[in-house]
Amino acid sequence: MDGKILAFAGGVGGAKLALGLCRVLPPERLVICVNTGDDDRFHGLHVSPDIDTMMYTLAGLSDPQFGWGLQGDTFTALSMLKQYGADTWFNLGDRDFGTHIRRTQLLGQGVTLSQVTEELCKSLGVDHQVIPMSDDPVRTVLGTPDGDLSMQEYFVRQRAEPIVQSVRYDGAEAARPSPGLETALNEADLIVFCPSNPFLSLGPILALPGVLDKLKNTSALKVAVSPIVGGEAVKGPAGKIMAELGQEVSCVGVAQQYRDFCDVFVI
Repeated sequence: MDGKILAFAGGVGGAKLALGLCRVLPPERLVICVNTGDDDRFHGLHVSPDIDTMMYTLAGLSDPQFGWGLQGDTFTALSMLKQYGADTWFNLGDRDFGTHIRRTQLLGQGVTLSQVTEELCKSLGVDHQVIPMSDDPVRTVLGTPDGDLSMQEYFVRQRAEPIVQSVRYDGAEAARPSPGLETALNEADLIVFCPSNPFLSLGPILALPGVLDKLKNTSALKVAVSPIVGGEAVKGPAGKIMAELGQEVSCVGVAQQYRDFCDVFVI
């Protein structure tokens, strides 16, 4: 079909489908909206893991073994930080540090996250438009028997092992969709929900004020791709979290979450 396409994405699975879309669609037809609920600060730097994964993937720079980080990166700076006694449980490569330093510099100058992302993508040779879901801070928090954990504490530090009792998106009620997302929602003829984690990647975007209402009322065709195949998540802890929250771990379980705003579900 012709027309403009908006893709919602987060994580490695979302970046892979976005890469496929970029290979068949010209830049003027595709906008990729990326989750920022995973954003956090490490060593004084603003890190946007899902945006970075998207940028590196589209630029052909991502590590093929993990799907995140930069291929061939080294970790000398992290080793030095560890020697100084810093907590280094969150892996940041030397070249990766450059991304976070530049992002933090620009944000400190009053540049929005949308503008920063545009500049970084341009510098990496990414022609397709990649936008954050919001320029305001939204943080995914998982409730566990041992207390609340940020997304990175849960996924990286705790290796997704704690039982998840609840998921919330701190700051979402006061945040606004980014200008790029507002425009894309108004102009899209087709909206694609990538096979990203429903709770950790797409949930934060849907929690932004007005987004769900626009999805329900838009005339755009809305297509979701299941992140659950054969009863298991393609990547990450989506299946584990679904089970712990009492939901069916299957494509049907995901479809039930999307049924109010989705037209087509790909399994």
